[in-house]
Amino acid sequence: MARYFNIDYEFDRDEVHRRIARRIGDGKPGYVCVADGVILDIANRDAGYRRVVDGGMFALCDSSFVPLYIRWIYGLRYNQYCGSQIFRDIVASRRYRMAFLGTSQKTLDGLRDNLRSLNPDVDSMLFCELPFRNVEDFDYPAIAKMVADDGADIIWIALGAPKQEIFMHRLEPHLSRGVMIAVGAAFKFFSGQDVRRAPEWMVRHHLEFLHRIFSEPKKQTKRCAWILRTLPGLLWQEYRRKQQNSNIQK
Repeated sequence: MARYFNIDYEFDRDEVHRRIARRIGDGKPGYVCVADGVILDIANRDAGYRRVVDGGMFALCDSSFVPLYIRWIYGLRYNQYCGSQIFRDIVASRRYRMAFLGTSQKTLDGLRDNLRSLNPDVDSMLFCELPFRNVEDFDYPAIAKMVADDGADIIWIALGAPKQEIFMHRLEPHLSRGVMIAVGAAFKFFSGQDVRRAPEWMVRHHLEFLHRIFSEPKKQTKRCAWILRTLPGLLWQEYRRKQQNSNIQK
């Protein structure tokens, strides 16, 4: 795990799965943030939200640009591991009992239907629509009891950032066990709904943000504007941090 841009990232995919397995094996609760550009932006503007992200086990790098920035500044090579990829990997592994919380019942029904080809066991798993309400208004003890009664090892959360990260932070104290992972739009990607992930060539060339803007222009344009406003300062701060660390080591 390494800290860049004030977020603790775990870039090693094998270590990601080892740490999740250890936490489940230890019978302790925890959560993983899937940090895209939105989380990077908000965590560096809102100290309270940064504490939420820091409270997780680690963050996955969902942004294709963060590895690029790290290469520019440090000369190090890391790879993106996005929410839809870890979602597919864990579901297809058939290793865990899972619960799927959030979004609409229509999306959840489509998700269950489409995941059968990856994991037939999903038919017996928990798919629960969460009501549309402010994050502080959820009945966290009741949700935790529902998850405990189900016996889920992995709890997938899809409420959209920054709500889903705050939701996990608030739910964790009420859980006795289970690892929560916030996967944002992955439910829609795998449900057969209209939302699709960008083609692989766009992802490979760091153009996924354009696909998202065209798919959801009102929502994504506002998010991108905030990211562009925050980014120059973040790059400068990280460059200064590198220089300071270099001077300390001399």
